[in-house]
Amino acid sequence: MSRHFEHDSVISGIGQSTVGRRLGRSDLDLTVQACLAAVADAGLTRADIDGLSTYPGGYSASTAGYGGPSPYDVQDTLRLDLNWHQGAAEVPGQLGALVAACTAVSVGLARHVLVYRTVTESSAQGAGGRASVLPAGPGTASGTGTWMLPFGGVSAVNWLAQVATRHFHEFGTTREQLAAIPITVRQHASLNPAAVFSTPLTREDYLGARMISSPLCLFDCDVPVDGATALVVSAADYAPDAPSGSARIEAFGTALRGRPSWDQYGDLTSMAAQGAASHLWSRTELKPGDVDIAQLYDGFSILALAWLEALGMCGRGEGGAYVEGGERIALTGELPMNTAGGQLSGGRLHGFGLLHEAVVQLRGGAGARQVAGAEVVVVANGGGPIAGVALLTADRG
Repeated sequence: MSRHFEHDSVISGIGQSTVGRRLGRSDLDLTVQACLAAVADAGLTRADIDGLSTYPGGYSASTAGYGGPSPYDVQDTLRLDLNWHQGAAEVPGQLGALVAACTAVSVGLARHVLVYRTVTESSAQGAGGRASVLPAGPGTASGTGTWMLPFGGVSAVNWLAQVATRHFHEFGTTREQLAAIPITVRQHASLNPAAVFSTPLTREDYLGARMISSPLCLFDCDVPVDGATALVVSAADYAPDAPSGSARIEAFGTALRGRPSWDQYGDLTSMAAQGAASHLWSRTELKPGDVDIAQLYDGFSILALAWLEALGMCGRGEGGAYVEGGERIALTGELPMNTAGGQLSGGRLHGFGLLHEAVVQLRGGAGARQVAGAEVVVVANGGGPIAGVALLTADRG
């Protein structure tokens, strides 16, 4: 197989701010904390950073607390001298910021790119809950709101409840099966000191929780937090000098196939994850069976189920049976999933928390939740028409 641009880069440093509920800190404050930690972790200084990348860009946020600071604000605050920068939302999911950084390194526009994602949705919501930060107008989510708002489809939980309902109808998936995802990742979160929720979650707790948008209940929804995650993407030849170790990028899946819609995609049970996953496997000689850990986007539990199927970890429609009971996706199972608690228990860091945990696992630094011998991790971001996926490998050279 020919060499791909992904192989020209490594993730040389990671950093994360304090993560919590209603911290009352500015997005820029949290971003600076995470960025400085990532730069130091990479063994670099601010003077070494010549690229900057983020999702969705500070001026493209549709809801309060969602966008984070713009690259201009971060560049100015950190006094960076940049050869390249970008911030955009119309990319292959949240991982688009990482894809862009690797592209910039590969073509020689930058050598060390600082990539960050910041949310302050918990503080923005305050006591008003999610409804307090929803867009007021109908022109949201590629026009979805135009047709769905009049019928009460005001947010992603409503749109993805349709996906879950279709999956249940078509394949016989049950709530009892879906429960295994939030219950298992809560067990993982109990081993993560930074997780927002770490107390045990039982099957009875899940089935007795209030319904948010049938069939999705409270525990099927991720928990809004304030926090920032950052990483440094460096030229591959820097890997031996990265003091904390690095993670190699084997392949990206960035394809957008089918209608870019929350409710008009041809196969409502799979969404855009289908195209991105197919593209990923076309760019590597590795196969689904080579994956040691899956860090799958779980803004809602049904999304993680859809990603399992799209990536070929199980057959189409078999996701419910695959996760049932939780044994397969536990830390000691055949495919440990969302090992730091994901977004359902670790906190909604909008996919970048999953990316951070992937690198931690590949370095062997996850402590009590470390998966022994982890060499290959798949990281998937996005839901509905938004999808991007990366395959990371340990750097043992």
